[in-house]
Amino acid sequence: MSPLPVGAVRVEVPASTANLGSGFDALGMALSLHDTVFARVAEGPEGSATVSVTGQGAGSVPGDERHLVVRVIHDTLAELGFPAPPALELRCENSIPHSRGLGSSAAAIIAGIAVAHGLAGIDLRAAENAERALHLAAVREGHADNVAASLLGDFVLAWRESDRFRAVSAPAHPEVSPIAFVPQAESATHVTRGLLPERVPHADAAFAAGRAALAVHAITRDPSLLLAATDDRLHQDYREPAWPETVALVRALRAEGIAAAVSGAGPTVLALPVKNVNAREFAPEGFAALDLPVDRAGVRTHVEG
Repeated sequence: MSPLPVGAVRVEVPASTANLGSGFDALGMALSLHDTVFARVAEGPEGSATVSVTGQGAGSVPGDERHLVVRVIHDTLAELGFPAPPALELRCENSIPHSRGLGSSAAAIIAGIAVAHGLAGIDLRAAENAERALHLAAVREGHADNVAASLLGDFVLAWRESDRFRAVSAPAHPEVSPIAFVPQAESATHVTRGLLPERVPHADAAFAAGRAALAVHAITRDPSLLLAATDDRLHQDYREPAWPETVALVRALRAEGIAAAVSGAGPTVLALPVKNVNAREFAPEGFAALDLPVDRAGVRTHVEG
């Protein structure tokens, strides 16, 4: 018999965008594009799993206990005091494109953490549980901006304090209306991070600090400042060799007065147009323009049955 008090849960996790131009590894935002995981305790050897996937990643990700969501479930259950994970059956309905800079791996990590809490009957929304979950997710992901957005929802500020990852969520202004320009090409975060220099000029660091601070004000209080707030000198130009079309689109949008930045590690471009500006008309061939409103809630867990 399973030691878990809940037999089945459904979890919905939002996509995310990170950096927002100036806030490298610090700023993020949850977007209304979701992956859904249905998980239940099943008959079978402890630690085993069967996973079916529809949508993004179907046919290219493992269908057993090697799947990222399952591995995170097992690790989280161990952290919660359930060292022997039961057999599991998962059904994943994925809408978040993989390797496009929209937080697909972060969403998978948060999904696994949320499933584990749901099956264990532990409220992930309780402050101490959410704080622990954020740290677990960020340790696995390597940084906290994407996982914080998928966990907490809305606009997030993330940082590392000694050996702990931390984050807070704040309401984005109602006029913040993200549009994602998603290309067909994929990207790998470890590759694009490898293009970043070990040192940057002091002037660029000072510029980034000022613009990141401005971004917090622009996103939460005054969207008319978004164009200046999303300007970047820390990472986008250095990564241009990996996706020149992406950086070209960012520059083209900004030349039209539209706040734009590379989403996460790319190659998706995030635009934050002001009211009455049609940014979609600037989508070049090979990019799909998606209206993705800010997701206000973050991960949602529902007990099934």
